[in-house]
Amino acid sequence: MNPKRAIHTILTALLIGASFASAWAAPSKATQTPSVTMGSVAMDIPVEMIKRMSALTNHLSLSTNLNIRFRPSPNLGSAVDDLGTGQTQIAYLTPVAYIEARKKYGVIPLVAPTAGGRPHFALVIGVKAGSGITEPAGLKGKRFAFGDEKALLQRAAVESMGLKSSDFSTFAYLKHYDNIAKAVLAGDFDGGILKDSIADEFRSKGLDVIGSTAPLPSYIFAVHPGLPVAVRNQLRDALLALNKNTPERAATLEAFDKGYDGFAVVEDSAYDTVRKLIQPFQQ
Repeated sequence: MNPKRAIHTILTALLIGASFASAWAAPSKATQTPSVTMGSVAMDIPVEMIKRMSALTNHLSLSTNLNIRFRPSPNLGSAVDDLGTGQTQIAYLTPVAYIEARKKYGVIPLVAPTAGGRPHFALVIGVKAGSGITEPAGLKGKRFAFGDEKALLQRAAVESMGLKSSDFSTFAYLKHYDNIAKAVLAGDFDGGILKDSIADEFRSKGLDVIGSTAPLPSYIFAVHPGLPVAVRNQLRDALLALNKNTPERAATLEAFDKGYDGFAVVEDSAYDTVRKLIQPFQQ
């Protein structure tokens, strides 16, 4: 991005943030509860995303003095721009989406979900059980499914396992991990890239994992730079308090993602490893 354009974009985002920050600072008598809109990258079809995120927004609304609603985004790029332009004030982003939003709009990292107490996940390659494909190299000349076309980390992950897009007879972008898993099990594709927690959900349905990346920094909740610090802290503290210590909290986490057990504070530097991985794929 042109440096002048980048500076202009960030300044615009900050001005937008200042406008809704002033609205929070002095809520009208008719609306005493400040409103926050939460966004997310598209992990599933819209109906399922609303179900997953509504459990979380409802819990956060009850844990804070904020009125939190969910605004779905159709793809990675929209989730980034919605957060950067203030359409949403907090968003659940993939590592690549966060890196783009940070560079383009100066968004602020808040917390990341944990699995096994650590803010990490892995990308894996899944195939249909009984296919005879037992390692990534066995997919050369086969059909392969990716998710979002802008998800550069997926391509980097596949290459880290010894494969390139040119190795496949054909490949396609199916948007969501659930779509990929279902397409592989249906025989429409011989293999596909999946988030580890999604692969785990489909193991009982006949999915095998034949390759995995090293641990990667987790997905992340980031906030608009103009979000008031007091509101930001309320959201952070409410997310950090969400764990599996009570049935209600456990149910909220399970609805959001069955693989998560809590949240941890993360710094921007935690995503430097991903920046290095995707650098060869950036134009």
